[in-house]
Amino acid sequence: MEGVMRCSANYVPLTPISFLERSAVVYGDRVSLVYGDVRYTWRETRERCTRLASALAHLGISRGDVVAALAPNTPPMYELHFGVPMAGAVLCTLNIRHDSSMVSTLLRHSEAKIIFVDYQFLHIAQGAIDILSQTSTKLPLMVLIPESDQLSPKISNTISPSNNLEYESLLARGRVDFEVKRPNDEWDPISLNYTSGTTSSPKGVIYSHRGAYLNSLATALLNEMSSMPVYLWCVPMFHCNGWCLTWGVAAQGGTNVCQRNVTAKGIFDNIYRHKVTHLSGAPTVLNMIVNATASERRPLPGKVAVMTGGAPPPSQVLFKMEELGFNVTHSYGLTETFGPGTICAWKPEWNSLPRDAQAKLKARQGVSHLGLEELDIKDPVTMKSVPLDAKTMGEVMFRGNTLMNGYLKNLKATQDSFNGGWFRTGDLGVKHPDGYIELKDRSKDIIISGGENISTIEVESVIFSHPLVLEAAVVGRPDDHWGETPCAFVKLKDGCNASAEEIIKFCRNQLPHYMAPRTVVFEDLPKTSTGKTQKFVLREKAKAMGSLPRKSFSKL
Repeated sequence: MEGVMRCSANYVPLTPISFLERSAVVYGDRVSLVYGDVRYTWRETRERCTRLASALAHLGISRGDVVAALAPNTPPMYELHFGVPMAGAVLCTLNIRHDSSMVSTLLRHSEAKIIFVDYQFLHIAQGAIDILSQTSTKLPLMVLIPESDQLSPKISNTISPSNNLEYESLLARGRVDFEVKRPNDEWDPISLNYTSGTTSSPKGVIYSHRGAYLNSLATALLNEMSSMPVYLWCVPMFHCNGWCLTWGVAAQGGTNVCQRNVTAKGIFDNIYRHKVTHLSGAPTVLNMIVNATASERRPLPGKVAVMTGGAPPPSQVLFKMEELGFNVTHSYGLTETFGPGTICAWKPEWNSLPRDAQAKLKARQGVSHLGLEELDIKDPVTMKSVPLDAKTMGEVMFRGNTLMNGYLKNLKATQDSFNGGWFRTGDLGVKHPDGYIELKDRSKDIIISGGENISTIEVESVIFSHPLVLEAAVVGRPDDHWGETPCAFVKLKDGCNASAEEIIKFCRNQLPHYMAPRTVVFEDLPKTSTGKTQKFVLREKAKAMGSLPRKSFSKL
């Protein structure tokens, strides 16, 4: 079109760095971070992040270099989300539940130049460096993050001072007048997130500045965050960069309430003390809240908005959360979609429906959020959309700007995931007449018994409704006659007892008999650090049991 001109006046690469710059001006004197007795304002946070970026540049970190972090939800972990990209580098946050072997593998794969390590995980990082030193001379520099109430020199003496640094000392070296490095192209990488490994070995997912910017705003919007929210950190910041809310809270000038460990008492205490307005967490966090003891609970100062994702929250948990004063919103996404990609947008007319009907609606994964271009459920072979009949299953697929750039050093996996011009999630679902989607299973988790598809999510939901059940997960167990049948792993509430026959009978009263579990195992469920059940572990256990003879069930 004649007369148009793209230049620095009307085109600037999108980046979450701008959120911090703005909040330092607009909300400069407001509290940005709270951690115990530690408090910072947005002006101070910007200064600390700038100093961090400057110090990294002084250490030789340049554009595209990877800087790793192994830390819980503390202020330094939050500051790294801005300080590292402000140095032009790429932040790689590592799962704090990984052992030294896995950390060494990820450090080698990412080629991280520096790793910031919280004192609690120093032994893990040191073990990883020792493993790396056996095969490489290029080892990442370690920067120790001490606990806020511990003296830095005392902590620093536990590692070699000649080769390693301490966080606050490093910041003191940085300059406040450092010229922040913004991305040359908004598609430049801002972070590297390794998948949780619930289905396979972890893959390195590359996020862009553009995607992070858009998903941060979308996540704040779907949480209905107005300006100056008070956000309690229950989701690990290492997981999808805290579902992009590390940056999203900054966009709204909010207060980040940090906590090292997530406990029911800690959640209620922080909500009460800081007048928390928002929090997020997997259904396991919701479960923790509703099962809190009377001594752990505190009265809520107001309605608390909760975003949950992962497995659909059981109706009983939703009811109890509402009764306690929490308003739960269901979202869904993957590491490859920067965390949340959908929102179960609530409609006022649903408020008049019976509670059971409301719970079923709220447990759906919903529609795409504003930052996503398209969400659909398609036949993975023909790529045709499934009908809106709530019955026909297909694969959940995404398109848009809040999708990963790709998998680091794995072009084939990237091409496979984007085959057909859509991101293929591997999740199976249906589409309702109103356009809302509902997950039925991971493609690897679906149980095919005698030719019938069994959704493990549906079976788990029924088991969970049993009054004595705390947690449940269902996988397929080999069966001589049916091919495979549902095997339920169940954790009962403290002090409760139930038999396998009782659980099976309960399910048969509410499900077609072929969907009811034939095997029930009572034990703790293996989890990832983000609260997802590791079904691949359970599938191996079920497989190790061997084929199930006809007309039998296990009472274990």
